Amino acid sequence: MVNCHFLITTFAAQGHLNPCLQLAKRLIQMGVQVTFVVSVHGERRISRNGFQTPDGLKFATYSDGYDDEGIKPGDDLNRFFSETRSNSSQRLREIIVTSSVEGCPITCLVYNPLFPWAAKVARDCRVRSSVLWIQPATVLDIYYYYFHGYEEVIMQTYKDPLRSIELPGLPLLNGRDLPSLLFPSTNGPFNSILPLFEELIQTLDDSETTPQILVNTFDALEPEALNVVEKYNLIAIGPLIPSAFLDTRDPLDASFVCHLFQKTNDYTEWLNAKPESSVVYVSFGSLVTLPKPQMEEIARGLLDTHLPFLWVIRVKENGEEEKEEDRLSCMEELEQEGKIVPWCSQLEILPHPSLGCFVTHCGWSSTLESLASGIPVVAYPHLSDQGTNAKMIADVWKIGVRVRANEEGIVTSDEVKGCIEMVMSCEERGEEMRRNAKKWKDLAREAGKEGRSSDVNLKAFVEEVGGDY
Repeated sequence: MVNCHFLITTFAAQGHLNPCLQLAKRLIQMGVQVTFVVSVHGERRISRNGFQTPDGLKFATYSDGYDDEGIKPGDDLNRFFSETRSNSSQRLREIIVTSSVEGCPITCLVYNPLFPWAAKVARDCRVRSSVLWIQPATVLDIYYYYFHGYEEVIMQTYKDPLRSIELPGLPLLNGRDLPSLLFPSTNGPFNSILPLFEELIQTLDDSETTPQILVNTFDALEPEALNVVEKYNLIAIGPLIPSAFLDTRDPLDASFVCHLFQKTNDYTEWLNAKPESSVVYVSFGSLVTLPKPQMEEIARGLLDTHLPFLWVIRVKENGEEEKEEDRLSCMEELEQEGKIVPWCSQLEILPHPSLGCFVTHCGWSSTLESLASGIPVVAYPHLSDQGTNAKMIADVWKIGVRVRANEEGIVTSDEVKGCIEMVMSCEERGEEMRRNAKKWKDLAREAGKEGRSSDVNLKAFVEEVGGDY
């Protein structure tokens, strides 16, 4: 495999970057050379937050039009993706040509689902390609069905949220269980993303051979979803999590994670002082900012549990000061009863012995991290794949519960309190969630070990694409 050279390109959001970096690391361990292509701003943020670049990994950049500050809420996503499409395509072509001239030709181009145009670059340059699907296989199946005759049926669940649909090989679903991107009127600035998924599915359908899709999941987690779409070959290679937190093969691997926000470390001593399985960890990721009334409800729900909690509340970026009216009314009480931090390393938090519950938006990276850490979940989904992930968490894998909003769309403090107490309780349902969380933790860690399913799947893929185009 020493003659293999993979080109990986991705969208520079944390939940996209880290799975790609883990794939790069595993390829390097197999003797594969990797060139990692990301936006100028993304590369700068990776570098300035202490990322250690190993031998065998080389970074290359392109401009997405937001080099200085990166894209922010309210920016024009259509313009962003137009710039990204044009400039990343040109950069990928340049790297493929240069690598060939230098005697180290590209073996395979692995691209992000939001970059479907990369497949055309690979095809034009006579290079093999594969998408790295960073959401569950179940979500890919739903998108496939949506673009293959099920659109009208799926849209009926949007009009009638209580209506259930049955898609081949998937559990029974209703409107809130489906990816929010399928319902454009609910997405605001994210409306430009569904056409990219449509382009991706069309690109896969137009492939001259059966498309090989790398998926950040593992065989035992989604056995039916990985095999239900016969036109595609879904290859489970996850969880794409540092081995220091997964199989301990490489205890130094904890540094092979990028943090797009500056993390703090003053929570470690606080966690160490807490009893085992007693702390509620609350984090809603890097994309969603909840309105103040909802934050107030979450705050009161946390305080009413009388449990210790660690809550990630992001501060304003670019030097913008927080206004007094934005400050939570009970912030002083929150700071007395729990720990409030602007950012932290989730992978360091979740395996901590003091953790007993994770209140999360259910982004796929966070979901896999909770699975691999054996931590039960209170699911509070917002957008994209998160509703589907919450469905799987509560009803399929049974490692948590899902909050329910009231008629005004607010999750009340009583609902927050009740869900946390259900997960943390010593009663039968809480015990069942913990047993299931332990089961999935063991299966996730087993899958990532050398010689086990995900390792074998990735090696077989590399060996196959290492041949001639």
